[in-house]
Amino acid sequence: QVQLVESGGGLVQAGGSLRLSCAASRSINSINAMGWYRQAPGKLRELVARSTTGAMANYADSVKGRFTISRDNAKNTIYLQMNSLKPEDTAVYYCNAVGVWVGGVIDVSAYWGQGTQVTVSS
Repeated sequence: QVQLVESGGGLVQAGGSLRLSCAASRSINSINAMGWYRQAPGKLRELVARSTTGAMANYADSVKGRFTISRDNAKNTIYLQMNSLKPEDTAVYYCNAVGVWVGGVIDVSAYWGQGTQVTVSS
């Protein structure tokens, strides 16, 4: 129902910044919740930040005050601004969408992008 394409990952030194983008193949106004997850080697995938329609964004404790999730409805894109990056932020970052409205019916499946690598050097 929706394709997600991430971009913006890369290699950055500790203390630096990156901005990730996730472009959706349909209007994000029709998607209840979009967010960012990450998975480091040998670890489970974890929520980083999520934007839900009609609610405040929520963040993992480890990124509060450093990361900001935002949406550009005109571009059907969400962003993750990451500041003051730390080596422990190194992971593959995935865009996620849940609750896609299609023809008045909600699809509760979770959709994922292909992921983008973020590497923070010390």
